[in-house]
Amino acid sequence: MVLFRRLTFAAIALAAATALTALLFSALAPGGWSVAKFLIVVCFGGAAPWLGICAGNAVVGFALLMLSGNPARAVLPKGADPTAEKIPERTVLVVTIRHEDMALVLPPLRRLLDGLDAAGFGDRFGLAILSDTQDAARVAAEARAVAAFQADDPAPARIFYRRRARNDGFKAGNVMAYFDHHAAAYAAAIMLDADSEMTAAAVLQLLRILHSAPHLGIVQHLTVGLPAEAAFPRLFQFGMRAGMRVWATGQAWWQGDEGPYWGHNAALRIAPFRAHARLAPLPDGSTILSHDQVEAARLRAAGWGVAMWADETGSAERNPPALPEFLARDSRWLAGNLQYLSLLAAPGLRPMGRWQLLQAILLFAGAPLYAAMLALACVAVALGETASVPAGRTAALALAWPLVLYGPKLLGYLQVLASPAERARYGGGARFARGALAEILFTLLLDAPMTLSKTFALIRVLTGHGSGWAAQNRGARGVGWAEATRLFWPHTLAGIAAFAALAHGSWGAALWAAPFAGGLPVAIPFCVLTANPRVSSWLRRAGIAAVPEEFLPPPGFSAV
Repeated sequence: MVLFRRLTFAAIALAAATALTALLFSALAPGGWSVAKFLIVVCFGGAAPWLGICAGNAVVGFALLMLSGNPARAVLPKGADPTAEKIPERTVLVVTIRHEDMALVLPPLRRLLDGLDAAGFGDRFGLAILSDTQDAARVAAEARAVAAFQADDPAPARIFYRRRARNDGFKAGNVMAYFDHHAAAYAAAIMLDADSEMTAAAVLQLLRILHSAPHLGIVQHLTVGLPAEAAFPRLFQFGMRAGMRVWATGQAWWQGDEGPYWGHNAALRIAPFRAHARLAPLPDGSTILSHDQVEAARLRAAGWGVAMWADETGSAERNPPALPEFLARDSRWLAGNLQYLSLLAAPGLRPMGRWQLLQAILLFAGAPLYAAMLALACVAVALGETASVPAGRTAALALAWPLVLYGPKLLGYLQVLASPAERARYGGGARFARGALAEILFTLLLDAPMTLSKTFALIRVLTGHGSGWAAQNRGARGVGWAEATRLFWPHTLAGIAAFAALAHGSWGAALWAAPFAGGLPVAIPFCVLTANPRVSSWLRRAGIAAVPEEFLPPPGFSAV
């Protein structure tokens, strides 16, 4: 059965990637081949595997969501039961922090503990707040906030706080040190990030799945964005939610108990995690930055399963408040994921473990290829090398490419629109459709500057200027014109140059490129407006990109 599922996914992915590459080849072939046209096909071929992955997960996930009465349960590994009565006797909630605003971190933890108490399970849970904060002023404020939080708890002894003087191994090192020296009383852990929020019901469901399937080492919960008023996270998470629901369901169907681990909003067994997920330095002596997929690969290699609970209920995180923070997070992820190149051939890993590492690399590998394709297209058009390109094939490619790339998200939108119950959760079909259209425009304007920023970040990493575990701003803020100009003047100049070259060769080519590269020349105002409080308030008042939790927050969950 597992082999059949994986072959089905592979067939869909290969068919989509091959068809798109063939369509591009057939569009460029008339008029003969130049160096620029040939390199465009080469670059597209390098990006095609990710397009195939998008297609495979989208088709499978959408089919399951439409045809299965309970798709999240249908894709769980055999034996895993979210309704099982038993949970591990003792579980610790683990949250890692570094230079965080504790006024944002602690309230979700209070709601979670209160929810567990109300459900009658509070005595089975502890909370570990693990700090790697280094700034002296923040250290004092953090300690005071945690002390007050602990004093307000009905069982203060269940709350553990520790700050390391040295952040060896970053987050992964902090967690493993806690497991080694302070977690002997616990059998399982719920891993949380500083911006995580989970309901008691979601936590208990994860633990029931973990306990019902003794071979599972990790159960990862699908995570959505918290309700947000700021325009950038509001629009971003509206589309991310639709896409991830389809993606995670499709991926879980064919990956089974060899699924992904994202390092937070997940349950794990402490003993096997300690035994098998300990991270050694990379061959060059550096510390692994993106630890989660490596930890999961090591657990899978030792015979432990990693399952996905593809249900979005009760599990959320806070998304970056503005475009600068979003791109900074992407740069950190890129630096970490590229480290996996040195681990792909590591001894002892299972094929699916290597695949998870490769997929994490492919998430970012396409950016420089897309940037190169735009530059090469500008050269080819400006030199008149595309004069013989058939308009019909160009139109077909311009439609098929984004349909595949954004397939999970678009099918996620379609799934909601096709379900009366889902439409009602979003405040009705018309309101949902307005949000989807706004988010699609937002994505088209975001993707081009994001592609260029990823390319710049890749160059920095390859030249030895990668990032470590830097502090993150999570609070809403505005972005001024000066800051946006400083960050995005290269994108703006690149966009102006690209469209000047395209228009010089063919105004038609410039129009075809607008949906894909139009975000470059307007990157500065896009950055400012998506962080503007008045724009954010207008979206909120108009109900555009509203998520279900805004209409009916689950018990123990925050609202906007």
